[in-house]
Amino acid sequence: MARLVHAGHDIALVLTQPDRPAGRGLRPVPSPVKRLAQTQGFEVYQPEHLKSEASISRVRAAEPEALVVAAYGLILAQAVLDAAPHGAINIHASLLPRWRGAAPIQRALLAGDAQTGVSIMQMDAGLDTGPVLAQRAVQVAPDDDATTLHDKLAALGADMIVAVLEDVAAGRATATPQPEAGATYARKIAKGESRLDWTRPAQELERAVRAFHPASATLAGESLKVWRSRVIEGEGAPGQLLDPERLVVACGEQALEIAELQRAGGKRLSAAEFVRGRRLRDGDRFA
Repeated sequence: MARLVHAGHDIALVLTQPDRPAGRGLRPVPSPVKRLAQTQGFEVYQPEHLKSEASISRVRAAEPEALVVAAYGLILAQAVLDAAPHGAINIHASLLPRWRGAAPIQRALLAGDAQTGVSIMQMDAGLDTGPVLAQRAVQVAPDDDATTLHDKLAALGADMIVAVLEDVAAGRATATPQPEAGATYARKIAKGESRLDWTRPAQELERAVRAFHPASATLAGESLKVWRSRVIEGEGAPGQLLDPERLVVACGEQALEIAELQRAGGKRLSAAEFVRGRRLRDGDRFA
C-alpha cells in the first residue's frame, strides 16, 4: 500500500480482516495494513466476509477502478471481482501455477525449491487460477527463512504491482492463462504442523525450521521454539542428544545441530547460552 501511495494512486478504500486477539491478554490487535491506513487517513473496512450484499455494496460505493489484493485471506465473491472496471489484481508470492493457495512461501521452503517469485494475476472465481499479468523469479538462499523470503517477495511485489497498474491504465497489459502442468497447492499451515518429527531426515527438519520460523520441539518435557539449525553428520536414535554441548540431535537420517532456540516466555538464545542456563542430563532427549 505504501508503494501505491508513493506512486500517486488514490486509495478509495482499504479492506483488511477484523482485528484478531493476540498476545497474552488476547486483546484485539489491528493488522499492519490497518495501522498503515490509519496513519494515512484512509477509510478502513473490516468485514467478516465479502459475500453479503452490504459488504459488496460498500466496495461498489467506493467506485474503484481496480482492486489490488495481497494476502487478504478471504474469498472474493464474483460480484466483488466485478466491482471495478479493471477487476481484482492479486499479488501472489509464488511462480504460478506452482503453489496456489494460502501458504506459498512456507511450502516452497519445505519443498526445498531453489527459486520462487511473485506473480501478478487477474483474479477469477478459482483459487489463484487467473491469468498472469507479470511474473518474476528470485533465488531462495540457503539461509532464507519465512521472514527473509517474505520481505524479499513483498518488496518485489510492491515494485511489480506499480508497473502492472501503469500498464493496465495504458491499455498495454497482457494476461497469460496459467498452464495446468506444474500446478501445486500450498495448503494453509495446520495447527501442530510446525512440530519437528525427529524420525524424518535432518534436511527436511532444517527446511521446516526455516519455513515455520520457528519450528517447535520438546526437550525432556520442556516446550521449545527452534529458530535456526543446520544439518551435520551424526547417527543415533531419533531425538537422541548426540552432543549436549552443541545441541546436536539425531534424526531419521543424519543429525540436526540447533543453533538458536527459545523457551516459553523467554528470549531467543544461542545454543551455548541455552546449555549454560540448563543442565542437561544423560538420557535427555528431544521429542
